[in-house]
Amino acid sequence: MIKLWRLTRAPFVPLDGQGALLNGARYAPAGVPVVSLASEAGLAVLVALRYLPRDLQEIPDDFVLGWTEVDAVPERVPDPDEDAIRAFVGEWLATKRSLLAAVRSKVLPETDVVLLNPAHPDAALVAPLTTRPFDFAECLHTPPMLARYKDPL
Repeated sequence: MIKLWRLTRAPFVPLDGQGALLNGARYAPAGVPVVSLASEAGLAVLVALRYLPRDLQEIPDDFVLGWTEVDAVPERVPDPDEDAIRAFVGEWLATKRSLLAAVRSKVLPETDVVLLNPAHPDAALVAPLTTRPFDFAECLHTPPMLARYKDPL
């Protein structure tokens, strides 16, 4: 079993790939359902943060951090360049040869973006996400001790 993480807005909690179908996904062809998950909770936060407005007041307040456990080994996606990754993932999704595929993260290369194919027969066996509310303002709040780091003496 592997634990996989997802930080998403509440409407996209179901692992059905509708978010990617409507909005696209970095590693998949346009108009194809796929679910992007992360091998670590921190990676899920970092990836989501890249796509958010810098003004914390403009970030929607319906984000949730969720996890699920999946009894499958991800197929490793070769990563020579993003076009090759997208081509590989498109073929992987179409053939439904495995439930999961792992792409080395560009944000944090020690971790993986794990793609779930919602059209694979085993997708129905994946447990729904266990979630909790996630607040970016709270997460990115500057602690009071930061002043000591700015002016150490």
